[in-house]
This record gives sequence, structure tokens and C-alpha cells, in this order.
Amino acid sequence: MKDLTKGKVFLIGAGPGDPDLLTLKAVKALNTADVVVYDRLVSPEIMALVPKGTRRIDVGKQPKCHKVPQEGINALLVDLAAKGLCVARLKGGDPLIFGRGSEEAEDLRLAGVPYEYVPGITSAQGAATSTGVPLTHRGLATGVRYVTGHRAKDASLDLDWPSLASEDTTLVVYMGAMNIGDISRKLRKNGLPESLPVMAIASATTPREARLVSTLDKIADDMATSDLTAPVLFIIGHVVSLYGTVAAGHHCPELVAAYA
Repeated sequence: MKDLTKGKVFLIGAGPGDPDLLTLKAVKALNTADVVVYDRLVSPEIMALVPKGTRRIDVGKQPKCHKVPQEGINALLVDLAAKGLCVARLKGGDPLIFGRGSEEAEDLRLAGVPYEYVPGITSAQGAATSTGVPLTHRGLATGVRYVTGHRAKDASLDLDWPSLASEDTTLVVYMGAMNIGDISRKLRKNGLPESLPVMAIASATTPREARLVSTLDKIADDMATSDLTAPVLFIIGHVVSLYGTVAAGHHCPELVAAYA
């Protein structure tokens, strides 16, 4: 019988998909967990590291189809830990960057359940290293901003568009495939040039990685005719002009080049 005082939840960042990018702490947590609660964006290569016999619970969300709503996930984590289980809550990227890790932690805290964050490499960093496109570069970008391209319950993207439309800043858009047309229009309306380069990266750092290079005025049309499937990350800014000038650290099996 499990000791009910031993239950704990590890909120783990699985990184962008390459298992070599997992932290040692994440691997140790997976190896000691009684149960792994995982998201759709956790790569099969990462899931292959979960020891055989460890219970697995899939709570992944599809667009417009959340088989387990967030409130249900929070309650599940509390329930499993209350049974004395060591729980690995496995998320793509980093749990504190659009990973809703803090929401789950709040419910765990209120229930008196011990928890611990295990950071992961966020998708923007993984995409930058695999494509060779830096997020900052002297003379091209003095900063970088991460924004969500999707709101809960498909609410409108009420972002600070004037501040985001800065040519000196690299803009990284997570979960923006469905709204990239709207995002592009609002950025151009607020001053970004139509010719600003954009890169879309699907399944960054995995064997399924694919890239599309375009411009701000064409990215929506190019995405509509491309084969890129979620998860897709967008890098918007002058740094994309460096693509191909620096050797990338990861082989990409597919390239769609629409930007020249």
C-alpha cells in the first residue's frame, strides 16, 4: 500500500522533442514516477524513455477537442498524489512558458500536495538551434518576445499590437497556425513591413521537423498550401534573413522556401 504522505507531483518540461535535450533532473523524475500524465505535444521519442510498466495517462488537447479539460487535469493530479503516488506531469517545452504549469501548481498548493518544477528547453530555443536562426543578433534584434497565438475558448487575440510591431525585436508566436493570417494583418497594420521575413517551424528538433520561410504578407497563404502540421512555431523578424548563413545543428527533411 502506498504511503499517503509520499505523494508528489513533478511538473516537467519535456523540451521541444529531441530526447537528448531533456535535463538530467527530468530523466530522473521519469524513472522514479509511478504514473506519467502527458500532453499531446510530448514527442514519441520522449515517451519512449518512460520505463516499461509505468502507468501512462494521456490528457492531450487537440484543437477544439479537449478530452480532459484543464480543470479535470488539475483534479487528476491532486487525486493521484493524494493516493501516495509519485506523478510525472509531462509537458512539451517548459511548464512555465505557455505550459499552464502555474495553474496546475496553484491547485496542488491549495490541496496541500507537494510539487516541484522541472524546467525544459522551450520550443523557441529548440527551433533556433535546429534551424540556425538566432533569436537575437547584433544589428538585427536587440530583444525577443514570446507571445501566444491562441486564446482559451478561441477568444480573440487581444494583444498589445503596437508594442509587438517592433522591427528591433524578434517575435516568437506559439500555437499560432490557426490565427497567423490575423496576426500578420495586425502586425502590418501597426507598422511592420510586408517584406519582413517569417519562418514557420513544425515539430522542431525531431525527425519530423519541417520549415517554411516566407514574408509577413505571404505567410498566411503559404501556410494554407503547406504540409506543416502542429506543433508549429513562428519566428518573425530580421533574424530570419540569416537562415542558411549559419549551419544548423539538426537535419531537416523538408524545406519550403518562399522567401528570397
